Amino acid sequence: MTISEISRDTLQDVQGLPDTRGIALDEVGVEGVRYPLLISDALGNKRETVATVTMSVSLADHVKGAHLSRFIDVLHAWRDQLGSQAVTLMADDLRQRMGSATARVTLTFPYFLERHAPVTGIASFMDYTCTLTAAANDLGEELNLGVKVPVTSVCPCSKAISDRGAHNQRGWITIDAKPRTPATGLWFDDLIDVAESAGSSPVYALLKRPDERHVTMAGYDNPVFVEDMIRTVAGALHGDPRIAAYRVRVVNDESIHNHAAYAQIPWTAAAATVAEAGDD
Repeated sequence: MTISEISRDTLQDVQGLPDTRGIALDEVGVEGVRYPLLISDALGNKRETVATVTMSVSLADHVKGAHLSRFIDVLHAWRDQLGSQAVTLMADDLRQRMGSATARVTLTFPYFLERHAPVTGIASFMDYTCTLTAAANDLGEELNLGVKVPVTSVCPCSKAISDRGAHNQRGWITIDAKPRTPATGLWFDDLIDVAESAGSSPVYALLKRPDERHVTMAGYDNPVFVEDMIRTVAGALHGDPRIAAYRVRVVNDESIHNHAAYAQIPWTAAAATVAEAGDD
């Protein structure tokens, strides 16, 4: 028999052999996979990006191993249709293909939005690091959205104590949110807008001199601590009926200190979820 005549059925399936140690595994899979895909934006348009992917399934105590090639099979099959509902279907497809009780998919990628300079209106693209995580089991699915958004922050204390000027720095606002359902319409654009509104000023890819002047003065007129930013973000997320739970972290890369300043809020149930629990 030549190599070309060897079929898959004639080769031993080592992963499918039984295991006698009686130890179930919560997660077995692949990580660090870089893959091109199309991700939906808030309007349903498809955007090209390259994601770093982690995919895993649970493994029963009697199963020796997972068939790693099937992870890439599933990823490739869903690569051009990834939105909030599609990614949960992708996770369930993986679960069923692997014969597992649970499956999880995490995609991290640059997400580009066109932004216009505040005075000249000139257009450019800003990139935001976004994460989409979906899990599926016999009871249903779970979806998490994550964004990391750069902002400018001007120090209120520096402004208050200085005869002129105030130090400012790049801040990073990271938001993770669990939509109440995949069909609520919550998307990265919404979380990015919340984050950018909380800083002293958004960050732009392209500014002309009139824009730079405007951004500099607007930031000076709106100084914020990390505490201010995180409270503003939490207030917006807490009252959003599309959100079941959220967590927030804000970090300032301080410009005049040899350290970073940060504030964070752990996973917190949103107001609508709390209200429903009270009704019960």
